Amino acid sequence: MLRIALLFSLLSTPVWALAENEPYNRVDFQVEAAREVANDLLIANMSIEVQDKHPARVAQQINSLLNEALKKAAAFGSVKASSGSQNTHPVYGKNNQIDAWRGHAEIRLESRDFKSAGELIMQLQSTLQLSGLSFTLSPETRTQLENDLIAEAIKAFQRRADTISAAMGARAYRTVHFSINGGMPPVYAKAMMRAAPMAMDATIPEPEFAGGDTRMTLQVNGTIELQ
Repeated sequence: MLRIALLFSLLSTPVWALAENEPYNRVDFQVEAAREVANDLLIANMSIEVQDKHPARVAQQINSLLNEALKKAAAFGSVKASSGSQNTHPVYGKNNQIDAWRGHAEIRLESRDFKSAGELIMQLQSTLQLSGLSFTLSPETRTQLENDLIAEAIKAFQRRADTISAAMGARAYRTVHFSINGGMPPVYAKAMMRAAPMAMDATIPEPEFAGGDTRMTLQVNGTIELQ
């Protein structure tokens, strides 16, 4: 009786219900939306090195120069300045003896106002060196651009799905799988700086910056089932 009941249960299940979960007329494809946008955030690293036979004097000189630099930066409301790495290490001479102490410190500058940032960098270069310069998209610009690209990519996916459905002679389709991937690479665009050569006894010229562009790409991968 148990075997008969089990057989009846299987036969009573509609054929369409058994096949409903089976993949049928499914198509996988990908669409892409991309855009190049001008970088709007400048990031600069200013550094200083001091050497002296006494580590206390090294620290005193570095702190004095950093405080002066941060004070100058505070006058530029559109430039964000923050302290960076700072370290002091011995300098060895003959017989592996310590001859002096060398200190290194950095200040990080961030700004969407390239002109003000250039003016500040020009002022700071009287005591600090420009050790690094890069450009990227600000978080606000990046978020807005990602939102725009998502909307574009979804519309492109829908258009591609309609084209595939019509080409295959299907009445309609349903989306089985959908994923969004992309963004911008975690690297900064190469910085370009134009400035006249600096002579030892000449006034430091204000640099002119060209931030370049960043290309953002977003992909939509999906699967549709033709009906």
